[in-house]
Amino acid sequence: MSGTTTAAARLRAAGGGKDRWVVLLVLCVSLLLVAVDATVLHVAVPAVTEDLRPSGVELLWIVDAYPLVCASLLILFGTLGDRVGRRRVLLIGYVLFGAASALAAFARTPEVLIAARALLGVGGAMIMPATLSILRTVFPERRERATAIGIWTAVAAVGAATGPVLGGFLVEHFHWGSVFLINIPLMAAILPLGRWLLPESRGGFDGPWDVLGALMAAGGILGLVLGVKRLGVGHSPFDALTAGPLLAGAALLLLFVRRQRSRRQPLIDVRMFAAPAFSTSVGCIVLAMLALVGLELIAVQYLQLILGLGPLETGLRLLPLTFAAMAAGATGSATLRLLGPRRMVGWGFVLTAAAVLLLTAMGQQDRPALLTTGFVLLGFGLQTTLFAAYESMLSEAPARYAGGAAAIGETSYQLGAGIGIALLGSVMNAAYAPAFDRLAGVPADARAAAAHSLGEAYQVSDGLGGGAGELLRTTARHSFVTGLHVTLLVSAGLLLLGALAALTSRVTWSPVTKE
Repeated sequence: MSGTTTAAARLRAAGGGKDRWVVLLVLCVSLLLVAVDATVLHVAVPAVTEDLRPSGVELLWIVDAYPLVCASLLILFGTLGDRVGRRRVLLIGYVLFGAASALAAFARTPEVLIAARALLGVGGAMIMPATLSILRTVFPERRERATAIGIWTAVAAVGAATGPVLGGFLVEHFHWGSVFLINIPLMAAILPLGRWLLPESRGGFDGPWDVLGALMAAGGILGLVLGVKRLGVGHSPFDALTAGPLLAGAALLLLFVRRQRSRRQPLIDVRMFAAPAFSTSVGCIVLAMLALVGLELIAVQYLQLILGLGPLETGLRLLPLTFAAMAAGATGSATLRLLGPRRMVGWGFVLTAAAVLLLTAMGQQDRPALLTTGFVLLGFGLQTTLFAAYESMLSEAPARYAGGAAAIGETSYQLGAGIGIALLGSVMNAAYAPAFDRLAGVPADARAAAAHSLGEAYQVSDGLGGGAGELLRTTARHSFVTGLHVTLLVSAGLLLLGALAALTSRVTWSPVTKE
């Protein structure tokens, strides 16, 4: 027993020898499960719809409950970990995540599945910032921390991209509940391992936790994410259910910032944003995720609806992006020392823009070599940018606010993803829909329905049949590819602006050798 206790104490010593790499492994497995769960359900939606028969609103909440709840609670649980212990919050997150996975796997009504997905979001919000803040503590030396962050960001990319592949495989061979069931044995194994291996750390605060401030931050982020998601599915910004959450969210966040400035021991030291390297890093994370998630969503539609690939094959086609992201994370520390943070961020954006411009050569015929090359460049470029941004952001933040800084990074990640779907989705719709105004011989209601999406256009054309149906289908395919090209060009323009801002910025990025 004493040997076990000694081993545990040694492993819990932050930065203690090679054991910190074992700690990193546990943190990465934790992050992988949460990242996979964010996307694993996407390909299971048709099976869920057939089994549970949810309404349109219920289906929307089944998909959105997890990211909405997770994003809104990141700052709350990140700052709570700074007060009560990051390891403690992480372990409670494991328990909630496992319990919610069991509830979701055996859900028999849409309401139960929505509740389970929301509980998964709570668990995910406890796990995600804790992994990054514990990493900050375990790797106090910046050069080693850069390597650890490279591995961490690569795992996040692997999880997000593996979700559709894993989900596609499970749905094709098992019940849709299996996409959640796989979490349970993994969480059962990692809970005792994490309790034994992980070091406990706090921010050294002696004052009370600002519960009201944490709730204000949660409500503000929830409002922003909810409003952005409604924009992403085509709602007008002047719609009361869109504008209301956006305005309320912005107001709550402004009040939150004002409250933190007046407190002796704030949840988050908002003065961190006064450091140009910190605020610039946050902006780069938002822009990188905007491009990645928006483009991935459109790419999935292209692969399935234009090229006719199944869910599993679609996921496999996206794997080169994952492998490239892993390579960028693995080599990120060396690249950071060679280029420095500013140039690494800038040239990462340039490489991503080049990949996006290459993908404009996609048409209605399958070109595997072109797609693979584009996805490899896209994954490597974006992961290079994300690596440098996360490393700089975490290194600029004081150690005592590690949980809050990690939560800001993860919130930026989630907001960027939501904005990407909203912005690039809106560009896609604006380029896609006008073609249906000029169709002769097709009923007006059919044209209006087909203008909503390519999938709906296919359904309408099948119902029409004959020449009108074929004309509608052909127009929809051509219009989608045209919209895809326009969206890619807009995305490339945003990425090049990001590169220009980073490369010409007068921001002083701390060198990697500095502590």
